Amino acid sequence: MKSLNSILSKVNINSVIGNTDITISTINFDSRKVTDNSIFIALKGTLSNGHDFIDTAIKNGATVIICEKLPKTQAQKTTYITVSDTYSTLAQIASNYYDKPSKKLKLIGITGTNGKTTIASLLFELFKNAGYNVGLLSTVNIKINNKTYKATHTTPNALAINNYLSEMVNNDVEYCFMEVSSHGIHQKRIDGLHFEGGIFSNLSHDHLDYHNSFAEYRDIKKQFFDQLPKTAFALTNLDDKNGSFMLQNTKSNQYTYALKTNADFKATILENQLSGLLLKINNIDVYTKLIGSFNAYNILAIFATAKLLGLADDNILKLISNLNSVSGRFQYLIKNSITVIVDYAHTPDALKNVLETINNIRTKNEQLITVVGCGGDRDKSKRPIMAKIATSLSTKVIFTSDNPRTEDPDVIISEMENGVPPTDFKKTLSITSRAQAIKTACQLAQSNDIILIAGKGHENYQEINGVRTHFDDFETATNLLNKLN
Repeated sequence: MKSLNSILSKVNINSVIGNTDITISTINFDSRKVTDNSIFIALKGTLSNGHDFIDTAIKNGATVIICEKLPKTQAQKTTYITVSDTYSTLAQIASNYYDKPSKKLKLIGITGTNGKTTIASLLFELFKNAGYNVGLLSTVNIKINNKTYKATHTTPNALAINNYLSEMVNNDVEYCFMEVSSHGIHQKRIDGLHFEGGIFSNLSHDHLDYHNSFAEYRDIKKQFFDQLPKTAFALTNLDDKNGSFMLQNTKSNQYTYALKTNADFKATILENQLSGLLLKINNIDVYTKLIGSFNAYNILAIFATAKLLGLADDNILKLISNLNSVSGRFQYLIKNSITVIVDYAHTPDALKNVLETINNIRTKNEQLITVVGCGGDRDKSKRPIMAKIATSLSTKVIFTSDNPRTEDPDVIISEMENGVPPTDFKKTLSITSRAQAIKTACQLAQSNDIILIAGKGHENYQEINGVRTHFDDFETATNLLNKLN
């Protein structure tokens, strides 16, 4: 039980009806999960409005209602608190309820369009291998030392974030690495958190189904850096045209990294092969199992962050050489002299980076067969763009279903086909079934050919009309190649 007054610390309150000198058991924003002596906070969502469920919450035991607008009638023995923004308030009271856990460890946030998962996950592994107790909040999973939880969002809701951080504190975690999405920033999920540092990877076309424009998407990312305290560091990719923009107005200590530009942390690619990268960082050669120039940026961000957090250069570089690729991020297998690469690339820029990386490595004597789709109920404008990129950089392309969600997968594929130049029509096939598309790619492939399966990466499901069924690209391709043996 927690004192309501302590939970309301630093909350901007407009009005109070009822008693605040009471204790609270839990906080909920889902009226169905409310129990006795709970706070129910009414959030205005895209599909429903929590204000419509205040009566239900009270019937289920809520004694405190936090809302932006009072209901017409108020129940007796219930405390009503009005605020201007319930999302921001939820983040603040969640932090208070769990005793401000983000201030009891070093929390590092990673934002950008691509690279967030790789940077966060590999920083977790690096610091774990260095002997520290560490935590991870990522798209792939949530980890507290050796314990793993399933992730449902890139940035969890504010209650979940603070709950996990509290458990990390209880497990003596010193460093936590967290992906920070534009949705998470916009929906105030990270308000009330204390960050030790922030990392910007890059910015490209994504989430324009949610944001009104690219400028809005960029500006929301920038809010993360605007909110960093003076004690924190802000590390940004200076080779990205938005890198320096992210640092404008930040109060934190500013650092940059780059491959092409003069920066605080600089790297050079010496070798780029399917077996890995050889980099020169701070005039020291280091080998990494990760592949491609986009991963050179990720490795450099990891090096810079570890150095800013106090690790020694030689120790960092040794630890980097032992890191493995993240699940679904340029994950590959070679079977019967056929190489299959599975990657999460689901944005135009990410797909272009992966295909260019493969083309820079391959001899051009083999086929590059790309299997790709686009998710339903998401930004439609990127569909023809991704199709054009895929056909221009591949020998053959198979358009297929990704996670169609509530959309017709054939319509999504048709919208992708609109981006294919007439000169590339002969390169393409359209196969709605993802399993059949991957099977066809494996059947078409000959010795030394390369198959890229893009879009889903680590995801082990396919979502169709609200139902998720098991589907794993890497697993599917492995089984098919084994059968073709």
